[in-house]
Amino acid sequence: MLLIHKYKLFLFKLPFIVIIMLIFSCSGNKNKEIPYEERTLNTIYKSALEKLNSKNYEDAIYEFDEVERQHPYSVWARKSILMSSYASYKNRDFVKAEINLKRYISLYPASDQVSYAQYLLGMCHFDQIIDDKRDQTAVKMAYQTFKLILDRYPETPYAKDSYYKIIFLEDILASKELNVAKTYLSLKKYIAAIKRFKNIVNNYQTSSFVPESLHRLVEVYLILGVNEEAIINARVLGYNFPKSKWYKYSYKLLKNKNLIE
Repeated sequence: MLLIHKYKLFLFKLPFIVIIMLIFSCSGNKNKEIPYEERTLNTIYKSALEKLNSKNYEDAIYEFDEVERQHPYSVWARKSILMSSYASYKNRDFVKAEINLKRYISLYPASDQVSYAQYLLGMCHFDQIIDDKRDQTAVKMAYQTFKLILDRYPETPYAKDSYYKIIFLEDILASKELNVAKTYLSLKKYIAAIKRFKNIVNNYQTSSFVPESLHRLVEVYLILGVNEEAIINARVLGYNFPKSKWYKYSYKLLKNKNLIE
């Protein structure tokens, strides 16, 4: 009887043993590495380009990484970091692309391809902008990177597109800042509101929200009784945006206060 009981107990446990063995077997297969195969530089790089051109980005990334791994001291190893980054970007693997691009910029700061690396880094951030009203991390990162390109590499082919990207991003950032400033204004927190409006005027000058920000400054300074500052901001508004509705509003406010004729 004891022997039969042990046999039944073994049969009961058997399915669980099989399941555990299957799990470990599958896990082992997933972690199985691709065997190392030594190849010439030309062979690997050609294979990488073919896979990239056929939009097989996963394999292209592997091949470009293999160039650097097998031939780390060749000039093509440096090039392969950028190519792997580009393939990762096209594959929407932004994390890997950013890591490689930052590594390239750190290792080869004097390279004539650094401007491209910075531009591609900016595009990685730019393409991650999903809901700018909730999270502006990607917006700010993209803005800083494109601004850096304009400051350091104004003569490169990437400067023009960076400029237009900055205009777009400044509108997003200024819109958010304006909403915060107007909230402070409604709560009668005038100093905090002034700081936000000034930030838009000084730092987001290509934004379409600059005229309204100047008008709001006129409003706040009049509320605080700082008439001279109100007049100065109205003049700036009138000089730069004479046909803007916001200048008309500011002009009317000043006239009602008998501060202008």
